[in-house]
Amino acid sequence: MQIQTCRDDHRIAWLAALAITIHIVESALPSPLPGIKPGLANVIVIVVAMRFGWPMGIWISGLRVIAGSLLMGTFLSPTFILSLSGAVGSLLVIIGLSYLPGRGCTAIGYGVASAIGHVLAQFWVAYQMFIQHEGLLRILPILVTAALGFGLMTGFIASKVLEQWESPALK
Repeated sequence: MQIQTCRDDHRIAWLAALAITIHIVESALPSPLPGIKPGLANVIVIVVAMRFGWPMGIWISGLRVIAGSLLMGTFLSPTFILSLSGAVGSLLVIIGLSYLPGRGCTAIGYGVASAIGHVLAQFWVAYQMFIQHEGLLRILPILVTAALGFGLMTGFIASKVLEQWESPALK
């Protein structure tokens, strides 16, 4: 029995591989505080979702989390649970925003909302499952501020990628 693949299958595979690579490289970067990372793999998710639709963006995000954790040896660990919760929170927020009147948000809007949704979901899961201490609340403003900054950055990068994708040279 031969399995048939379509163009979208190949597109998902290539873009997921790119997101996984960025995710793994980013995990090796030093961080001033645990949990603060730029989220550059989310650029791929935003671009894919805006260009090809949210179902494909969900595939890319899910494959990034699962394959990335398998490759880094963190599958089913607390790191995996936090990564998955952040991805789900991020996707829920940006899918919700896509239902706004008109065309939803810009890439920058999705980047900011996605980053903040990611941090808040991770924080909630960390508090509920791992660290039930009020002291954890003291770092929430720092995490949200970092998410705002990194969300602006990833949204800006995603908007530039989308502009290039739409340029006549690439058509």
